[in-house]
Amino acid sequence: MLLAVGDLIKEVKQNIRCIDAQTAVAEREVNKGLLIDVREPAEHQTKPAMGAINIPRGLLEMKMMELEKDPTRPIYLHCATSARAALGAEQLKRVGYENVTVITCNMDEIQRCCEQ
Repeated sequence: MLLAVGDLIKEVKQNIRCIDAQTAVAEREVNKGLLIDVREPAEHQTKPAMGAINIPRGLLEMKMMELEKDPTRPIYLHCATSARAALGAEQLKRVGYENVTVITCNMDEIQRCCEQ
């Protein structure tokens, strides 16, 4: 039986940390965590969040291992709806990153909070 994407996302989010953009910004000021935008490059260019590094979901595991060797460094993932970010967080945890968080609010709020 196939699992609907919405059901898969709900299942994945039960096992990962999810926060709003305001909390992510406050935490990053203290812990210097990475902000990763897992949207496609064209989406990122159209509406980027200040300070975000664009690594598309399909390349996330490989590129993160090149970018960050410390498995304990905080990583904050975002996308337009948090669906791709949740799937990406699950995969980063599977390869050994210990401190992965998904920003769950919409792109406008992420952008607004990152610009403060």
